[in-house]
Amino acid sequence: MSLIDVKVPDIGDFQDIPVIEILVKPGDEVSPEDPLVSLESDKATMEVPSPAAGKVVEVLVSVGDKVSQGSPIVRLESEAGVASSAGDDKAQSAPASVSAPGPQKTATAASPAPAPASPPAAVPLTPGGVAASGLPPPMDFGNVHASPSVRRLARELGVDLTQITGTGEKGRVTKDDVKRALAGAGAAAISGRGIPDIPAQDFSKFGEIETVPLTRLRKLSGPALHRAWLNIPHVTHTDEADITDLENYRKTLDAAAREKGFRVTLLAFLMKAAVVSLKAYPTFNASLSPSKDALILKKYYNLGIAVDTPDGLVVPVIKDVDRKGIMELSQEMAEVSARMREGKITPADIQGATFSISSLGGIGGTSFTPIVNAPEVAILGVVRATMKPVWNGEEFKPRLMLPLCVSYDHRVIDGALAARFTRKFADVLADVRQLIL
Repeated sequence: MSLIDVKVPDIGDFQDIPVIEILVKPGDEVSPEDPLVSLESDKATMEVPSPAAGKVVEVLVSVGDKVSQGSPIVRLESEAGVASSAGDDKAQSAPASVSAPGPQKTATAASPAPAPASPPAAVPLTPGGVAASGLPPPMDFGNVHASPSVRRLARELGVDLTQITGTGEKGRVTKDDVKRALAGAGAAAISGRGIPDIPAQDFSKFGEIETVPLTRLRKLSGPALHRAWLNIPHVTHTDEADITDLENYRKTLDAAAREKGFRVTLLAFLMKAAVVSLKAYPTFNASLSPSKDALILKKYYNLGIAVDTPDGLVVPVIKDVDRKGIMELSQEMAEVSARMREGKITPADIQGATFSISSLGGIGGTSFTPIVNAPEVAILGVVRATMKPVWNGEEFKPRLMLPLCVSYDHRVIDGALAARFTRKFADVLADVRQLIL
């Protein structure tokens, strides 16, 4: 038996993540992939699993501790320890260091939007306000000595951390420092254009009430949605696509897919149509630069797909959609949706989207305004398709028409371009042959 120091695995670009829950105690027997601790960044909640079977000898962290990649969290006694050099007695007794597999759970926000997140999704978002200088504070605040939670608070409140002198240990900027800066001179300019809070009310005066805490996912996604709505001048353009022929083709593919244990839904066709349309109008597959004076055009096609879960909306990212077919996308979406609803996702699953789709077709509606998932510049929303009489030049024919709702960032996209993009999207859906172009 060997001692293993289980360390925090690769968790992306996150640093100093707080431990929010300890899931084991000394003496517990664990199997591979059993969760050991839960961590929470400003974008995700994740469990760190055990890399091997064994017995917990010591828990090396406490709730509230901050950890990063490589931080030891649990010491295990296991037969899966790292082999020592022959004849080296000291090495035989020293604990081996093993990094756990990637995090197994994430709850993020996203956005359509959602959460964004940033960015969510979820995904980095632009700041929530303006600094005292009148210029937007930097997204990452450079080399300011502050924790991720303080940086997140500053972004939400629109406070520029580079203008604050920290009072914490070694000059670290604390939450109290941010709140003091917000309450100081020029608070109206700093606090996101001086929008007043809604006055609190005692609703119990009017009848019986029940207070239900928000889920962790909604707590994360709420500020991201608010930031996106305040920072992006949203406009929504609507159109309709004739999907009569596409629906007949989809049913044929779906019958074959059922025999293999998955379904082919309209969503896979929307994803392929999105790629065709994004290639035709690359401005939609872009982001504003941090300085807001340039457009970053992306040459890859990663689509965020809003998934409804019991805890709220999650936006997993399907990578390289342009390289995958309808059947492959359908099978991948089935697998990803199942992981999302079970909470078994990683930070990589919710990062890197270039364009998002939010579908309410299985529920209903005639149109809606999806919130752009910053730093993306556009998002497609779809609702339920309905049969309508359509004039073909000679007579009215019943056709299955799908409403398309494209919300976009008006700083980047004007109305005429949005109309052309949405019409292109509709034309592609009306003629499935265009999906292979």
